[in-house]
Amino acid sequence: MSKPRVLIVDDEPDLLELVCLTLGRMHVETQTAGDIASARRLLQAQSFDLCLTDMRLPDGNGLDLVAWIQENHAAVPVAVISAHGNVESAVRALKLGAFDFVSKPLDLGVLRKLVGSALKLRPGADGATTLTMQGPRLIGRSAAMQQLREMIARVGRSQAPVHIFGESGTGKELVAQLIHESGARREGQFVPVNCGAIPTELMESELFGHKRGSFTGAVADKKGLIQSAEGGTLFLDEIADLPLHMQVKLLRVVQEKAVRAVGEAREEAVDVRILSATHRNLADLVAEGRFREDLFYRINVIELRVPPLRERREDIPDLAELILRRLSRRMSTEAPRLDPAALEVLQSYAFPGNVRELENVLERALTLCTGDVIMVEHLRVRSDARPGTEPAIPTAASGGALGAQLEDIEREAIVKALEKTRYNKTAAAKLLGMSFRALRYRVKKLGIE
Repeated sequence: MSKPRVLIVDDEPDLLELVCLTLGRMHVETQTAGDIASARRLLQAQSFDLCLTDMRLPDGNGLDLVAWIQENHAAVPVAVISAHGNVESAVRALKLGAFDFVSKPLDLGVLRKLVGSALKLRPGADGATTLTMQGPRLIGRSAAMQQLREMIARVGRSQAPVHIFGESGTGKELVAQLIHESGARREGQFVPVNCGAIPTELMESELFGHKRGSFTGAVADKKGLIQSAEGGTLFLDEIADLPLHMQVKLLRVVQEKAVRAVGEAREEAVDVRILSATHRNLADLVAEGRFREDLFYRINVIELRVPPLRERREDIPDLAELILRRLSRRMSTEAPRLDPAALEVLQSYAFPGNVRELENVLERALTLCTGDVIMVEHLRVRSDARPGTEPAIPTAASGGALGAQLEDIEREAIVKALEKTRYNKTAAAKLLGMSFRALRYRVKKLGIE
């Protein structure tokens, strides 16, 4: 395979010499241009694997070159060199489609990492990315899902922060994972963090790490979750739950690409792509003063909406089939099929809990089904097309007080039936009026020994 080729656009001879020398040691061929016009001519005449451009050029702004490359040579990643502290220009470049940015004065370590990541996007390169890899998938053939897959492939080629928003249960973490796997960082770690699940008093230590002796109980140095994602992707789920003082610290990570552990005097450079998600409207929280406006604009460089299930009802048959197969594998049985009338009910139901609720409904239906076909009565959901019928019955799997009560009642009934039949599961299932398969599944699900 031929050496990678990088075009460097800058009118400062010293900077050009420094970058060319650095990339030459990485076995990268370089070519230089002093202005936008020269860069365009070279890009038209030759092929490059990366373009690295300064923001200030004699005949225009580097942003103009970024926009031109996106329109005429979209396959070529372009990174910008921005003046120190001029994060606004860097964010604008990312919004225009730039791969990443690096600030002056150049940190050669950061530059090498940036170039290395960009070159992984070369066709045929080790770790070159594609959405044909094995792993989790977005199921569905609807127009909304096709558009979402295209957006994932597009943003996967960038290092820009992406904010994923959508209702609870739509699969925002799966989208974040696919962005990671379709980009140049797929060989690095994908570190998901639920911001709402970390106690406020532990949040700084968990995210940034701490030094031994920095506070009571800090008996050893600890690496933070941000450092754990070095070279990979940090996914901040429910970012709206971050306290304001932590939003300030996260802003510095995004802007300066550096972290400072609790009790540490110096900052440490970190190479992490940040993805975030929430089911709440961040713009409204900014207006209410509950989320920092400057952080909002930094993490919301690219916005990705995950559609609710009610907007892609045509995907429900494929989703239901996949979920039933997965649940049946856990039970070591053949997956039942859905009766056409049952499928019609599912497709006409609003699913306020989205895909997560569909899984709960099918899990309960699988338990109630004694044959090979799931019927309408096994679903226990209200069809939107049939007003006046029963509302959805909450499932134990959905959590909540009612779910917990149902589990307790069910557990007590199963235990009594097992004791009465001297732990003969076949007899206990008959006594309970359910199939042996369903009983075995519920015993495992409820943790009955």
